[in-house]
Amino acid sequence: MTDLSVRADNGVDQHRLLVTELPGPRSRELMARKVAAVAAGVGTTMPVFAARAGGGVVVDVDGNHLIDLGSGIAVTTVGSSAPRVVEAVQRQVAAFTHTCFMVTPYDGYVAVAEALNRLTPGDHEKRTALFNSGAEAVENAVKIARVATGRDAVVVFDHAYHGRTNLTMAMTAKSMPYKHGFGPFAPEVYRAPVSYPFRDHKELDGQLAAARAIEIIEKQVGAANLAAVVIEPIQGEGGFIEPAPGFLPALVEWCRSNGVVFVADEVQTGFARTGDMFACDHEGVVPDLIVTAKGIAGGLPLSAVTGRVELMDAPHVGGLGGTYGGNPLACAAALAAIETIEADGLIERARQVERLMKDRLQRLQADDDRIGDVRGRGAMLAVELVVSGTTNPDPDLTKTLATKAHQAGVIVLTCGTHGNVLRFLPPLAIGDDLLHEALDVLAEILASTR
Repeated sequence: MTDLSVRADNGVDQHRLLVTELPGPRSRELMARKVAAVAAGVGTTMPVFAARAGGGVVVDVDGNHLIDLGSGIAVTTVGSSAPRVVEAVQRQVAAFTHTCFMVTPYDGYVAVAEALNRLTPGDHEKRTALFNSGAEAVENAVKIARVATGRDAVVVFDHAYHGRTNLTMAMTAKSMPYKHGFGPFAPEVYRAPVSYPFRDHKELDGQLAAARAIEIIEKQVGAANLAAVVIEPIQGEGGFIEPAPGFLPALVEWCRSNGVVFVADEVQTGFARTGDMFACDHEGVVPDLIVTAKGIAGGLPLSAVTGRVELMDAPHVGGLGGTYGGNPLACAAALAAIETIEADGLIERARQVERLMKDRLQRLQADDDRIGDVRGRGAMLAVELVVSGTTNPDPDLTKTLATKAHQAGVIVLTCGTHGNVLRFLPPLAIGDDLLHEALDVLAEILASTR
């Protein structure tokens, strides 16, 4: 174990430390209470209960220090309990916790909208509306596109994940556990093939992959019927699939030529996660509407749709909103999180994380053909695991690696349509030594499974 003798700003020692087996006795007690009180459909990745978190470490109720490579699924990008976020929320909670922006508005909501209008891709005039969750924001983006275009159809992509509401379940590709048994789903949602470099034919570059998708869209939907194309610039739950260069720009060009709204779902990729403020920035893609959530507010629930003024202003007054949308505590947290990203250079930090982790993961790949692919950008990285000597997905190995990592005190997540992708989403507040140690643990586990 590496003991850095470093403490995060909220007093959490920045090292991995196991004082009990995982789960420990207190976590086991709490899990028994969870089973007795919480609906069975609400699962947990790890059977340990958090007590504190800061920097790159989560401390459980038994005193174990776990290296965090999950960030609460890309939420605590600036770190859990980041100092500016804590201070801003404390100030706001002492002032008021809620009035409902649609009843008596407050300046925090407006300030967040101004920040998003400034930060999101493109220098055109924009407007923003705030909501609670990524799924809610995706659904509102579709509403806006439908009103603005007078069309109904929506195109999404293979391996997509957009949420758990009825419409966003229809937009999500994977059945289990997200859709199974919950239908019927919202109509007028169509699916096109995405660019998947690891599994596409080598000659299928981004432009050709876009042409393939567009041909299917034109034949099966028709541009005249299509309100929006909705895509994650790097797919999240579907496997951290980064499309080949040129794929997204070609889709945008086709949408522009056909009056179709191009919606970038940056719920997981936004706010410095990929080494740019937004993943669309990598290829200079300017979406008509951009959906954000997760990393927007340092751990508080907030989401947004930001876009071209003529689209955002298309719905009638009262057509957008919600009781909790743009909650004042979440708005205060968002402004502090954005300040932290900009003041602390977290975009560059994400690039540093990418260099460190990709170098090590690619060296592991060179020695182990079960690592079929290493991909992603910034602090949004993944390895796709396959059966040795093939490209066949190996979900069993993936599950084994994740379970053993959890037992060793490293929080990792899995994803992918076939469940064979190990994903890494460390907070940008994590230290290099913790990243090295977590990768050491992964390397040891990989070696032990041969």
